[in-house]
Amino acid sequence: MSLTPDDVKAIARLARLAIAEQDIPAYAKNLSSILEFVAQLEKADTASVQPMAHPLVGLTQPMREDAAVAQVDRDRYQQNAPQVEAGLYLVPKVVE
Repeated sequence: MSLTPDDVKAIARLARLAIAEQDIPAYAKNLSSILEFVAQLEKADTASVQPMAHPLVGLTQPMREDAAVAQVDRDRYQQNAPQVEAGLYLVPKVVE
């Protein structure tokens, strides 16, 4: 399937993308290549392939211990804050 410049413009309009006029031929070529690749994938015979629940069948995932640990170094992060008082960030008042 080959996309025309008008197809690209329609896709860009539907996706709310701003594409420069000079870039449209490149988009048409690249998107057409993607569609041709998908068409090739659709021709693959997958009748004998068993569906997988996930791609890690037979493998184990590294797991960490389920334990609470302090990971936020508040003092270090607050060094960059404009104003801090008693461990709290001070922000400008936005509601009267």
